[in-house]
Amino acid sequence: MSSMDYPISSNSDGVNIRPELMEKEKLYYCIFKDKIILVFKDIQDNLNCYEIEESDLVNKIKNSKNDDESERIFEDYVTSKPQKLNKSQDDFI
Repeated sequence: MSSMDYPISSNSDGVNIRPELMEKEKLYYCIFKDKIILVFKDIQDNLNCYEIEESDLVNKIKNSKNDDESERIFEDYVTSKPQKLNKSQDDFI
């Protein structure tokens, strides 16, 4: 997918999201001001957006060679932080 077709991008003005280009249940990300912005569209077409500021993770993603490597980094992050993720889910219940 070329950068023009990628549904999330950032520039000095902020983050641009084009949901019409997004597949449902697929994770998209970009880096903005040393933060990772994660976005996905769920099966009901709702956009879910998250911001990650952890510098170690941001640097790993910045240095990743391709989308597959980035995806593995995100998976490792999620599995290493189960308590943190569970707590945030509980906050919405």
